[in-house]
Amino acid sequence: RNTLRKKFNADKKADKKADKIKVKAVAATTGKVAFYATCYGNYHTPDLGEDFVKVFEHNGINIDLVNKEACCGMPKLELGDLDSVDALKQKNIAILASMVDEGYDLIAPIPSCVLMYKQELPLMYPEDSDVQKVKEAFYDPFEYLYLRHKAGEFNTHFKQSLGDISYQVACHLRVQKIGYKTRDILNLVPDTQVQTIERCSGHDGTYAVKKETRSKSLKIARPVVKQVDAAQNYHFASDCPMAAVHIENLSDSSAVTSHPMSLLRKAYGI
Repeated sequence: RNTLRKKFNADKKADKKADKIKVKAVAATTGKVAFYATCYGNYHTPDLGEDFVKVFEHNGINIDLVNKEACCGMPKLELGDLDSVDALKQKNIAILASMVDEGYDLIAPIPSCVLMYKQELPLMYPEDSDVQKVKEAFYDPFEYLYLRHKAGEFNTHFKQSLGDISYQVACHLRVQKIGYKTRDILNLVPDTQVQTIERCSGHDGTYAVKKETRSKSLKIARPVVKQVDAAQNYHFASDCPMAAVHIENLSDSSAVTSHPMSLLRKAYGI
């Protein structure tokens, strides 16, 4: 978390940072986002946060780190541990709702966490006004960029093509029913072709790393691995870093595995 805070310059006053970026609200977006880093971002890939900072600021979007956060609760929900889900909801929602009141939209780098706030918690707590407030302000990051692109506020001045990309569409992204906004944004990069793979990676939280379910996970992943190996594209990407690593470990392809936001940063040359 400390590494991530450094990436976001979180110890600096927000107003000093805002002076550098002239925030512009377009479409449904305020142009000011709070980044809910997730457990994966806090403890496994804090460098990914820097990619988000660079890309969003390059597009005139002010991005700050959520002040304090706990797990979204999706792993507990999948285990049926509703008491833990409720406890985590109590820790997170008040903080997120207060940031919405301060004019922030909300994003997260993991589709499962976005889904938790956009769909699962609102279904569980339909009468909780703060839960519903957070739902309305939460976006998939590429959905957010695409909304601004449609309003003419997305930077399309790229310095580097990305070539052919094998892109696995994460299950928890597909069920959000927002379309393939990651693909659509990456396809804006000249000489870049994104080939989508609409199959489950088999990771499913801890499913791929538990002894009793590991073999089933490998079987589920096989169709994705076959497509990645057959394509032999230069890049392989998934919005879910866990799915990406799982497929990378099983693949014989020489494709470089990256998060789509990292690829977008590379295309900008920033």
